[in-house]
Amino acid sequence: MTRILTLPYALLAYLIFLATMGYFLFFLAGAVVPITVDSPSQHSLTVAIAIDIALILLFAVQHSVMARPAFKRMWTKIVPPSMERATYVHASNVVLIVLIVFWQGIDIKLWDIQQPIVRTAIWVLYVFGFLMVPVVSLMINHFDLFGLRQAWLHLKDREYQPLPFRTPLLYAIVRHPLYLAWGAAFWITPTMTAGHLLLAVGMTIYMGVAAVIEERDLVGVYGDQYRKYQKDVPMFVPRLGSRLEAEGTS
Repeated sequence: MTRILTLPYALLAYLIFLATMGYFLFFLAGAVVPITVDSPSQHSLTVAIAIDIALILLFAVQHSVMARPAFKRMWTKIVPPSMERATYVHASNVVLIVLIVFWQGIDIKLWDIQQPIVRTAIWVLYVFGFLMVPVVSLMINHFDLFGLRQAWLHLKDREYQPLPFRTPLLYAIVRHPLYLAWGAAFWITPTMTAGHLLLAVGMTIYMGVAAVIEERDLVGVYGDQYRKYQKDVPMFVPRLGSRLEAEGTS
């Protein structure tokens, strides 16, 4: 029975993710959708800031704790391993929806670029940065990341094998291109309000901490292979002319 249900369960998580991310694109842009990052708060400034910080922490804790190997070992005693990643995606969807619904806008403008050509160019860069999130995930294994590969292998009664360590395309230039794509989505905007800035700063701090924790886990899995990658490739800022040796890393 589990084998039959696992793939629909993972597909549902993936489809909800796509819908939520589509909404989140307009949420950050402050356009089209009814609830945005700049939707006015009914609370005092202090309460609004406290709620927003709590939402960022909720997002950070869920994403970090559920991704740790120790939690996975404990969690898979309850949830079948074939459903573990899809369950993570379901939980991430819920947390992001909660953040969207309860976010408290702080409509104090820090910059507001109105020049039409410049404003349009910034929106183009914003959309490009946001779309780089799924593009970067496709550079590694998009379907493993969202639990679909695990569910498919389980349906076929094949044992799951972790993916080999690879550094394709942007991963040969920086170690965390996915976080850079997210950073672009949070920071590129022609109109920056205090509420938007709070979200951008909070998520940037989270991603910086998450990258350090994630790399500790990756060293534990891949050992010297990942240590060499850390030595050869910068974390976030590309080195001009830097190039990762293909042999042994792809």
